[in-house]
Amino acid sequence: MPEPQAVLAPLTESAVFLTLVVEPGGEAAVHDLLPDAGGMIRSVGFRMPEEGLTCVLGIGSDAWDRLFAGPRPAHLHPFREVTGERHHAPATPGDLFLHIRARRTYPCFELARRIVAAFGPAARVADEVQGFRYFDRRDLLGFVDGTENPTGRAAAEAVLVGDEDPDFAGGSYLMVQKYLHDLDAWSAMSVEDRELTIGRRMLDDVELDDATKPADSHVALTTIEEPDGTERRILRDNMPFGSIAGGEYGTFFAGYAADPAVTEEMLTRMVVGDPPGSSDRILEVSRAVTGGLFFTPSADLLDDPPPLPQRAERAPAAPAAERLAVPTMDRADLGIGGLRTPR
Repeated sequence: MPEPQAVLAPLTESAVFLTLVVEPGGEAAVHDLLPDAGGMIRSVGFRMPEEGLTCVLGIGSDAWDRLFAGPRPAHLHPFREVTGERHHAPATPGDLFLHIRARRTYPCFELARRIVAAFGPAARVADEVQGFRYFDRRDLLGFVDGTENPTGRAAAEAVLVGDEDPDFAGGSYLMVQKYLHDLDAWSAMSVEDRELTIGRRMLDDVELDDATKPADSHVALTTIEEPDGTERRILRDNMPFGSIAGGEYGTFFAGYAADPAVTEEMLTRMVVGDPPGSSDRILEVSRAVTGGLFFTPSADLLDDPPPLPQRAERAPAAPAAERLAVPTMDRADLGIGGLRTPR
């Protein structure tokens, strides 16, 4: 199997989530940068190996057709917004997605700054979230997040595309959403009501038994099982974020899967309910404000990407004074490589 990007990297203390839009005419510049991005990771991460700096780059459905000629990932499509009786999960603009992780924030910041500077006028940042690890891996609602993540071989099987789509083996589908929490409403709830909303006990993170756990709890609605009882898994790398001045507090959801249908079914069950009308209790205090679906190609594909479509045009270079300051690096300095874990 081709070498994946760092989708299976361990959970970290810090992350930067960047959603970018490729400007008209910027396709060639973005395409040219893809093989160089791995060198940027190494140039930042080599000096601080203890930080575990990684970056995963995802490409949206519309951007894929603008950047590459030839076949496309079998299940890549625009994010499908979901509307229920009382809740809504919107689709928002996004052509590229950067999931940057490290132990501390500053390596994430430096790598994000370098990549965005290299894109220059070819792409603009549509959304930025700086995530942080909160207490003992809890979200801002007080519950441990990611408890049921698969590990080892099970994680690779759940997350990585295999022989079912051989041209894109080693890739993964990434769904992202930014959720904002009403912490005042949440704080006004009793601990028992909070536990019934999530489907777990707060203190010890133990899942409630089936007799106690409501059918419209978050855990119940996001547990997807095959007819034979096999649970369909995804890999969550959610992180809390917040702004004291802005009064925004939330969770950034990042879910990797070998088939986006699994994550999409979870979201539909949350918003619409199963049966319809029994939507996820968590949506009473938490609402999605962004939504995107991206394919994260293998590192090998990013090293040697498919050619540009013939219709793609090159954008004019920005005047030097308008470019973000970044250390001068030529192609030899950056190195040639995909978005891999630093070595």
